Amino acid sequence: MKDTLGVLLAGGAGERLFPLTRDRAKPAVPFAGQYRIIDITLSNCINSDLRRVYILTQYKALSLNRHIREGWGSVVANELGDFIEILPPMQRVSKSWYQGTADAVYQNIYSIGSEQPKHVLILSGDHIYKMNYALMLEHHCESGADVTIATLPVHPSEVSAFGVVEVARSGEVTGFIEKPKETSLRSPFNPDMVDASMGIYLFNTDVLLPELIKDAEDPHSKHDFGHNILPNLLGRYRVQAYNFVDENKQKALYWRDVGTLEAYYEANMDVASVSPTFNLYDKSWPMRTRPYQYPPAKFVFGEPGRTGMAINSIVSAGSIISGAVLRNSVLSQDVRVNSYADVDSSVVFSHVNIGRHCRIRHAIIDRDVHIPDGTVIGYDPQEDKKNYFVSASGLTVVTRDYSVYENPVSPMFLQPSNGGNV
Repeated sequence: MKDTLGVLLAGGAGERLFPLTRDRAKPAVPFAGQYRIIDITLSNCINSDLRRVYILTQYKALSLNRHIREGWGSVVANELGDFIEILPPMQRVSKSWYQGTADAVYQNIYSIGSEQPKHVLILSGDHIYKMNYALMLEHHCESGADVTIATLPVHPSEVSAFGVVEVARSGEVTGFIEKPKETSLRSPFNPDMVDASMGIYLFNTDVLLPELIKDAEDPHSKHDFGHNILPNLLGRYRVQAYNFVDENKQKALYWRDVGTLEAYYEANMDVASVSPTFNLYDKSWPMRTRPYQYPPAKFVFGEPGRTGMAINSIVSAGSIISGAVLRNSVLSQDVRVNSYADVDSSVVFSHVNIGRHCRIRHAIIDRDVHIPDGTVIGYDPQEDKKNYFVSASGLTVVTRDYSVYENPVSPMFLQPSNGGNV
């Protein structure tokens, strides 16, 4: 991997994860208690021995930049030429912000060229999966490909969320359609499934850079890899598919786009379950993150009706469960759940204080929220809509605006302009 440069796209606005992305970039959203979403892809890079990575940031990137700087800067050996580097839009070749995935890479073409890599691996910072990119590079080189697209099988009903890859039995890519409403294509390896793009692309650098320049000069282009770059390569270069090899070591392949509230919530519920599909405890494929200096989690009181305990839950460092009950939930660092409270099937971010006698279920609580004693959340969607954001599926999201210790705003500020829920 020493001749490969990773380019991790982390600049999307993340509208579908609103309101969790109202004040932060999507890759910076907490995941599984102590992690951020971007940690999963970065851990894959380190585990794959990919030690030179550019991270392209853009929207609301303060917490993301700080997390990368304080958590990942020392993971690689800078004195050996390794780096995990943040690249904001520098307007070196354009006066605009990133206009698409291809444009984001194009605007950093000088930074990429300065490293003189033989290969460039394009990655996304908002997916949950385990993958050894070195195996993909090995396949790329052995097949003599100019470009390799990582693929996984999906059901035909799911194709509208993916780029559909038409693959010959030899593995050569003969067609690419970005997020079609439906398709008659089927995988040659499984006639019941469709080969879908994972958003992971491995390019020979001498192919990528000229194509980026050509795309940038096209006024009709969306400047997107899926819509423009990849379809335009077909018939001109050797494009191969690489079937996803899952390092998660489960029967079913695990790859999740946690770009919606529901998908994000379900992924968190999975890691807190008794037998999670996504295994955080596999020592052969460790997940890394920024270390925090908090004391151990603590559970106190054992009186009848006032016992501090957590069942089928993740409780991060610095948290105190004080005479409260926690079930099927994920707590980030420095959370306090006070006596007689009951928290069920919820995701709680850091620095949250949940008052006495609170009842909370099927909710996401953003960081720095103080929930007053006796508050009930998640039991009456119509009542919740008066104060909080409620998704179409009934998931309640409580943001910092509703803290009684901060400046509150009208809940209508968080609802879509058409008056409905998203």
